[in-house]
Amino acid sequence: MQYPQINLKPGKEQSLQRFHPWIFSGAIKRLPENLNDGDIVEVNDSFGNYIATGHYQTGSIAVRIFSFEKADIDENFWLNKLAMALEVRKKLGLYQNQETNIFRLVHGEGDSLPGLIVDIYGSTAVIQAHSAGMFRIRKTVAQQIIKLLNGTVLSVYDKSSGTVSGKINEEIKDEYIAGPPINEVVVEHGNKFTVSWEEGQKTGFFVDQRENRLLLEKFSKGASVLNTFGYTGGFSVYALRGGAAKVVTVDSSQKAIDLTNRNVELNFGKTDKHESVCTDVFTFLKVNQEKFDVIILDPPAFAKNTHALRNALQAYKRLNAAAFRLLNPGGILFTFSCSQVVSRENFRNAVFSGSIIANRQVRILHQLTQPADHPINIYHPEGEYLKGLVLEIN
Repeated sequence: MQYPQINLKPGKEQSLQRFHPWIFSGAIKRLPENLNDGDIVEVNDSFGNYIATGHYQTGSIAVRIFSFEKADIDENFWLNKLAMALEVRKKLGLYQNQETNIFRLVHGEGDSLPGLIVDIYGSTAVIQAHSAGMFRIRKTVAQQIIKLLNGTVLSVYDKSSGTVSGKINEEIKDEYIAGPPINEVVVEHGNKFTVSWEEGQKTGFFVDQRENRLLLEKFSKGASVLNTFGYTGGFSVYALRGGAAKVVTVDSSQKAIDLTNRNVELNFGKTDKHESVCTDVFTFLKVNQEKFDVIILDPPAFAKNTHALRNALQAYKRLNAAAFRLLNPGGILFTFSCSQVVSRENFRNAVFSGSIIANRQVRILHQLTQPADHPINIYHPEGEYLKGLVLEIN
């Protein structure tokens, strides 16, 4: 099949030759006429030699590459891509796992499907398209997911209204695009959770913190634990299962607090070991006088782009300094950044600055990242977004 051709300026093919999956608009010499956002295009060097195939879109990232070989981009092409992604999850032991039926099936560039996220919650798959091209094929993807995960996934919910970019010539709304709505309790490492993919943040649950939550459990026995930006209480549930003496969950959203309370009760019934507080985290850390043995800082992305980087680093510094002050000697801090534009070095320096302000002695026990079902394409380091540290404070 013949696709529209995009030619690059001389020398601008070098990043593609290193298999980076993005082409920026400034690298393009000439665009064909009547090109629409989401169209499949073939990319050539300045001499007209084929390099790659991807989705075109107006904006800074002009083409997102999904193939470095010529191919007919039909339903079988996408089915094979999804099958490769599923095979990785099988190797990880996540598929048809009775103890964990929450996992990421597709992680954008990490699975050579840039612009597409698919999370599995038991019998439901939740799709988020971040590009016009992936949005246009979302229903095809939904049917293929049900086909591939035969008997496991019965429903697909499209939650792209807040993520898709580009010019879309149709109404964008969150909706079920395959199968009926299914209400079920899902499990992660044996813990039970109610997930609201229709109303919750991201796809409904922070799947990327799964292994970090399990690590927290090991530090929780007999401890007083503060879980800030607690969302639906994932870290809190693990802390309680680990034998925490007391867990306090803080979030500014009452809906999140309600879900936290529901998830705690789902696993432990009515318990006086858990307390939830609906308030601003920065305010809580400032006015609270109680000290804790373990604190979790898992804030939303403070920097969505490089223009916000400086302010974000200042926010991380203030946040960590405030948490250091509330930790007992020998206390443990789990601290994270999910901002893609914040590098590991920048984040570590912000935490370092916070420790100086708080005048505490700090040791790094663990350096954390996203789990294996959020793979990072080695040619696309931008895919490494989650950074975490486990610190001992004296």
